Amino acid sequence: MDKEQIEHRTSVCLRCGKTFVGVPAVSREDNETPICPDCGVREALDSIKVSKEEQDEILRIINRYMNGE
Repeated sequence: MDKEQIEHRTSVCLRCGKTFVGVPAVSREDNETPICPDCGVREALDSIKVSKEEQDEILRIINRYMNGE
């Protein structure tokens, strides 16, 4: 699979069930399960004890930036 195919591939996150397009993150729990980028960020933030509320705000900012708003 070439880079363009990977970037446009639609997948379902095995952690939250959300459909996403693009390159998956890898879960920190087992180092092999593909998850959506948002869950990847949440797992990273969980590892440094960031609260759920703060995670929501960080993801809101990331997604706003990534969607060109």
